Amino acid sequence: MIGTAHFLALSAVLFSIGAVGAVVRRNVIIIFMSIELMLNAANLAFVAGSNSLGSMNGQSIVFFVMTVAAAEAAVGLAVILALFRNRQTVAADEIALLKW
Repeated sequence: MIGTAHFLALSAVLFSIGAVGAVVRRNVIIIFMSIELMLNAANLAFVAGSNSLGSMNGQSIVFFVMTVAAAEAAVGLAVILALFRNRQTVAADEIALLKW
């Protein structure tokens, strides 16, 4: 039977994959997707903990995390689109807008 430890291990693996993807990759869209993967891994851990404790606290936190993730997706994709229109690239190394 699948227990809480299995869900937490899956959450840790997903979070690790997201962290490695955010650090190693240079494409802004891939970095953005890696951050979303880390948020989903945290949501999985919250739901697993909430289920094992028999309370709804973790699931209510997941609701707020998903709301923040949706707002981040809207703003993040708008910023990525604006960067692509101005620079014609989505490579993080070539985008230096804050430099003179």
